[in-house]
Amino acid sequence: MSVDQAAPLITGEELRRPDNLRGILLMALAFALFAASDAQVKLLTSEFHPVQIVWTRQLGLLSGVIVLLMVKGTAILATSHLGLQLLRGMLAVTSAAAFISGLKYVPLADAVSVTFLAPLLVTIFSAPLLKEKVGPKRLIAVAIGFIGTLIVIRPGFGQVHPAVMLVVLAATAFALRQVVSRLLAGSDRTATTVAYTAIASFAMLSLPLAFFWQTPETVRQIALLAGMAVTAALGELMVIKALEIAEASVVTPMHYTLIIWATLYGWLLFGHLPDMWTWVGAAIIIATGLYIMNRERMLRRASAAGTPPAE
Repeated sequence: MSVDQAAPLITGEELRRPDNLRGILLMALAFALFAASDAQVKLLTSEFHPVQIVWTRQLGLLSGVIVLLMVKGTAILATSHLGLQLLRGMLAVTSAAAFISGLKYVPLADAVSVTFLAPLLVTIFSAPLLKEKVGPKRLIAVAIGFIGTLIVIRPGFGQVHPAVMLVVLAATAFALRQVVSRLLAGSDRTATTVAYTAIASFAMLSLPLAFFWQTPETVRQIALLAGMAVTAALGELMVIKALEIAEASVVTPMHYTLIIWATLYGWLLFGHLPDMWTWVGAAIIIATGLYIMNRERMLRRASAAGTPPAE
């Protein structure tokens, strides 16, 4: 799920004080909900086509956006970058479809571990697409993170299903979506970006849906489809709220709690537990991701003070 930088909230002439503790709790709960949604997705992949699953999930997000529109009004749809907003919606569809397609064959915790590759890819893409300077320290961290990913995937050893490459594609599309989010962050609010992503992705998926539609026939199927959509939508709304009330650099690392929930759901529902090498690889990826986040936070603060540290 996306964690985008929200525009600061202002009361009168003063910036509203960040409520970081509440933001951390909201973000942690959001990713618990995202993991629950992913677990339900995995249960559904044996019965429904990925297009229908993604469409249903985006329907839940769209419902959340409708609630936002009712609360905040149509002002949240104001944007001067409609093309970028539509591109982000397309990347959201690609990321979700690839992840769900791979999740049919790959254990939940393994798939989640591979998606942690996304922040490293954002660092790589930031140089050519955002014209950001990426110094040797962050490049070394990215390289180490890629080693961690290879440990999880173990190409050529037959330990992980080849469909894991679909999860890598999902992480790549997600990273590009984050880059687009950064391009939009200076002009559009988080709620605006989420709204357009929901509307655009839902519209794009509705076109091919007729070719893959399968009417749910049991209470279990209906419950799983509804639960998947609701948990994903609630998670997205909590991310928005967390970013509105807290500092992004403080709450963003909560993304990595996904591995805890994914492991729990994978064990309870599918009897899957990550092996030692998956834990080792995930730990390396998480450590390098946290280093890069902290490094970027330090660079932003130092730049604001007029004394950026050496890259």
